[in-house]
Amino acid sequence: MTPVPAVFLGHGSPMNALDHNRYTEAWRAVGAAVPQPRAILAISAHWYVNATAVTAMDRPRTIHDFYGFPDELFAVEYPAPGDAEVAAEVVDALAPVWVGADLDSWGLDHGTWSVLVHAYPKADVPVLQLAVNALKPWAYHFDLGERLAPLRDRGVMVVASGNVVHNLRLVDWAQEANGTDWAHRFDEAARSAMTTDPHKVLELQLHPDVQLAVPTPDHFLPLLYLAGLSAAAGRPAEVLVDGYAYGSLSMTSYTLDLHCELADLPDDGPAELPDAPPDEANI
Repeated sequence: MTPVPAVFLGHGSPMNALDHNRYTEAWRAVGAAVPQPRAILAISAHWYVNATAVTAMDRPRTIHDFYGFPDELFAVEYPAPGDAEVAAEVVDALAPVWVGADLDSWGLDHGTWSVLVHAYPKADVPVLQLAVNALKPWAYHFDLGERLAPLRDRGVMVVASGNVVHNLRLVDWAQEANGTDWAHRFDEAARSAMTTDPHKVLELQLHPDVQLAVPTPDHFLPLLYLAGLSAAAGRPAEVLVDGYAYGSLSMTSYTLDLHCELADLPDDGPAELPDAPPDEANI
């Protein structure tokens, strides 16, 4: 059986859920290219807590975990079902690492549903989220990615969602679709690692621009799950789409075992940021 592809999607502003741009069209292409999976295991930057856990409820709620955006965005619902059986398989795959089963506290945050509304707009694929453990080092998350590999053989698609470069305090409104020199340097180093030897992603901890590109690890760590899956497969990832937003955000996305032709992507910029200060908007 051919493993289900896995992806890392640079999600950027929650407004991408409502927008249609080169990034959302790429996410839509992923859904069109992948036969409907048995389930989706999402690893979002926005479930960043002091534990490793997986959602195990039948009906995960849609979480609007952001501030300062229009009412239209808060009205978006993504009513995908959960799957307790798949949650148990996630727990088994990650053993002996302890993984808690979340029955009622979380759901699907915007790091998950803002991309899935484009990739799987019918919300008819069961979706679970795996928490990003804030207490653990980079190598821990890479290792969990490797351990998740057998789930791909059982029809579970891993969708990691974050941003390789994510510094909201250094947002530059004048660079709507551009990146700073340091953002380019770090993003290109990550691309070199992901597309040649995913183990080298861990070496980015020593990159001279890491403090600017990754001032907090929450948005970067989901990339390590795809890197771990890539290492387990013995194959590098491919770039799905790339670009920058507001100087300090990378929108680069990656695929594993999935090649999408994106020759007709629109040549436009990213979705808008809120009127509120970006570093207080939880994007």
